[in-house]
Amino acid sequence: MPDNTFKSPSASAAAAVSTTLKLLYLLLAVGVFLADRLTKTLIEAGMMLHESRPVIPGFFHIVYAKNQGIAFGLFAESPSASKTFILVFLSAVALAGVAVLLWTADHSAMKMSAGLALILGGALGNLFDRVQHGSVVDFLDFFIQGYHWPAFNLADSAIVIGGALLLLHMRRK
Repeated sequence: MPDNTFKSPSASAAAAVSTTLKLLYLLLAVGVFLADRLTKTLIEAGMMLHESRPVIPGFFHIVYAKNQGIAFGLFAESPSASKTFILVFLSAVALAGVAVLLWTADHSAMKMSAGLALILGGALGNLFDRVQHGSVVDFLDFFIQGYHWPAFNLADSAIVIGGALLLLHMRRK
């Protein structure tokens, strides 16, 4: 049946802008995913596992590490045979939730939409690793005096920046 509902030109224009913004934010998520895959592929191809290359000695190194746990290596030493399955399942559920939020969000709230897109792209990058290898490739390694931050990757950075944007958005509300 044909839709005989009258739509004003402004409603049609708003719908077109909304669809365009959705696609731009999805493109941002895809860009994060592709950049994450590229950097991890370069690390895997150009370094031996556990190799470390100083960029700024005593502050920043590029290292090839694999994280079998979650953020900051939590649960990496867990002997559970179902650990990878559980992590993949929980990641996939969270990823689906973020994707739904991004698709249904008010895209005039740029901090929120950009934050969700960064989280989506980063989460997808780490999920891809976990499904493909059972672990996540980490390579950014920072030190400050006697303190050492756990190695992380581009996907982790996107997730943290996305979370910060969401917090800034919520703070404004």
